[in-house]
Parts: sequence; structure tokens; C-alpha cells
Amino acid sequence: MGSTQFGNFHVGFANIYSDIEDPLSRITGGGRHLENLGSILLCGLAILVTLGLIWRSERKQAAVGRREFQLFLVGYIFVEICEIFTVGGFPLKENVRIGFTAVHLGAIVATLWVLLLNGIVGYQLLDDGTPISLGLILLSAIALFVGTGYIALDTAYSWTGRFDPSLDPPDNRNIGLYVLYQLVPLVFLFGFFCLEGVLVLKVLGEKKPMLYLFAAALLFAIGQIFQYVVSVHICTGTDQKIDGALFETLFTLLSVVMIWVFWSSITEDDWPVPVSGGGSYT
Repeated sequence: MGSTQFGNFHVGFANIYSDIEDPLSRITGGGRHLENLGSILLCGLAILVTLGLIWRSERKQAAVGRREFQLFLVGYIFVEICEIFTVGGFPLKENVRIGFTAVHLGAIVATLWVLLLNGIVGYQLLDDGTPISLGLILLSAIALFVGTGYIALDTAYSWTGRFDPSLDPPDNRNIGLYVLYQLVPLVFLFGFFCLEGVLVLKVLGEKKPMLYLFAAALLFAIGQIFQYVVSVHICTGTDQKIDGALFETLFTLLSVVMIWVFWSSITEDDWPVPVSGGGSYT
């Protein structure tokens, strides 16, 4: 779940600005062999685990927001697939890597938007699982995906010049892209946790699910610390053999699992069964 990165986008972002060089970008930035094998393996594990969560979700027939939550899990799988190519160090041409980077960034923003909407689904303003509910989520997520991806590509290729870097190298940055892939996803995450906190404490009147929600937030935060604070030290200490991206992927996966556990804890598994001989439900 991405600063918001469910994925580790610092590397892919650095590849857009090819004149920015640091130890992290050198170990994943375009060699002709696999360079981040650990991250690739963890991304593969994340995809398998998430497929398992989708299957487990399918068995919860009476769960509120089941289809909507599965959309979030599918988005997370898409993010991890992109991460294999952007962070994994596949021997790709620079133009192809930039394309994957743009798709990766758009997938992160769109997936976290779906997560935010899942926080709203719990209030049942619309019937969950209906075409209108799923359609609104899908269409809005696609719009964010396309918009973010376009801005990333325009930043890289300067098609219009509107999204060119805001400063000269080596402080090469773009404010619009930074807001989209860093600040906006954080707002989505914060909104989700606030919505779910109110739902659990005020509407459902429970406390135990908050432990799962807090654990998810803590695991995500730890992953971001590895990505943005500890990564440089790991990279230097291991002679550029590994970096914080590997640990960020792991803790983000654990965070997603805890979000599923939280969602599962506040939903029903099965439809109520009629009591024999009567019209009431247990």
C-alpha cells in the first residue's frame, strides 16, 4: 500500500529522471540481468497469498462488501505484477521500463482509491455487490489509473511540457507527479482508516477489530520506514546487493493480510439459517 506504495516506487520514479543517480537506483536501474531477485520472489509470494485471500473472500457469501473488497485485492495483485518489472531489475529497455513505471504508479493510486471506497461501502449507502456499486468503483478507479499514468508518461517524455520537472538537476522533481504518487495515496489511506475506525467503534460498537486495523497501519508504516529511511543504509552495508524495497514489499503484504483479517472480523461468513418450525432467523 504505497507512501503509498503498496509497491516500491522510488526506483521506478528515479528511472523517469535518468540523470538522478544514487545507490538504490544503481542496483535496480537497468542492468542486463535480474538484480533484485529477493523482491521478485516476494512479489510472487504476495500474488499467491492474495489469490488465496480472494478465494477465502469468495466463501464468505454473506459478507458486506465482498465483491468490492475483492476488487481491492485484484488491484493489489496488479500492483505487485508491475513491481516485479519496475523494482525487480528485469533487463528491460528504458522506454519499456518507463512504461511499466507509469502503469505501476497509476495502479497504486487506483488501488488505494478502491480501498478508500471500501471504507465507505461498510456504511451501506448503496447496496453492496450491485452493478451500480461495482460500476462506480471500477469507473472511478480506471479514471484515476489513466490520469495518473498519463501524467507520469508526460513527465517522462515531455509530450506537452506541462509536467516537466520543476527544478534543475540534481534536484529534479515534478510537483504534480509527487502529489499524485505520494500525497494523494496517503490521503486515501488516512480516509480509509478513519472511516473504518468510526464504523467499528461508533456503528458496530466493537473494539477487537481495531487491533487488526492498528496492526495493518503499523506494518505499513514499518515498510515505509524501510523504504525511505533504512534502505540507503541497507544498500550501503550490503555493497548494493539488497535494499529496503525487499522489506517494504514484505511488510506491505503483511499489512494487506491484516486488512483482510480486519474486514473478515466485522463481516458474516454465511447467511442466517432459519430456525426450524418458525419464521425467525438465528
